Amino acid sequence: MRADASPSPVSIAAMPVEIDIAKVASLARIALSAEELARYGAQLGAILEHAERVQQLPTEGIPPTSHPVPMTNSFRPDKVTESLSPDEALSGAPAAEDGYFKVPPVLGDE
Repeated sequence: MRADASPSPVSIAAMPVEIDIAKVASLARIALSAEELARYGAQLGAILEHAERVQQLPTEGIPPTSHPVPMTNSFRPDKVTESLSPDEALSGAPAAEDGYFKVPPVLGDE
């Protein structure tokens, strides 16, 4: 079965979410079999049920966080070092021309 064959959308009673997996797969241009649609529907249902349980946790007085553990940036000092010469940089290129990397046109014959 292709993704455009629509089994019933996944809907969780506790959450006002209804997702038509076949439609989402079709929009993503992914062909799914009936078995895959059923499996992904069950997995999505489990995810939404877990999200509902998380939403029911008492979180009053707990500040929001972006990470569960504290994070610190590990910056290194900015040091000037010797870099590659143009010839060294271009030595591994598949094609070079006039000291530049040569690549095929991306936007056509412009």
